[in-house]
Amino acid sequence: MTLVKTNHPFTKSFDGLLNDLFNDLPATFGKTVREDFWGFPPVNITEHNDVYSLQLAAPGFDKADFNLNLDGNILTISAEKKTESKVENEKVIRKEFSSKNFKRSFTVDDKINASGISARYENGVLLVELPKKEEVKAVAKQITIQ
Repeated sequence: MTLVKTNHPFTKSFDGLLNDLFNDLPATFGKTVREDFWGFPPVNITEHNDVYSLQLAAPGFDKADFNLNLDGNILTISAEKKTESKVENEKVIRKEFSSKNFKRSFTVDDKINASGISARYENGVLLVELPKKEEVKAVAKQITIQ
């Protein structure tokens, strides 16, 4: 007896149908929904020998708009920018208020030197460096038998 796999929609489970639906969508759709709908800016996290680096894409903000807070082992990065523009035409004054904000939180490991965390904002990217602690090397010790 031979098992034959079919692609009939009624033979798939609901989970399988959802996986097929979302796996066939373009990869940028997920990023667009994450950034526009939920307001999460994308983050790249890389590990080097002595530091972890976070690169958070947040164009349109100023350095003063960001707030980084380390509370226990939770690093929270937030930003808020409020802009106001006026257009005056004869007797009509129109005001438009807009604001952009986000908040992302990351769990920081015990291997991070909290006092050495640094951040800078360049060309629309917030760069956060989390230095690793110096590992205490075990000293070899000769134990005498009594």
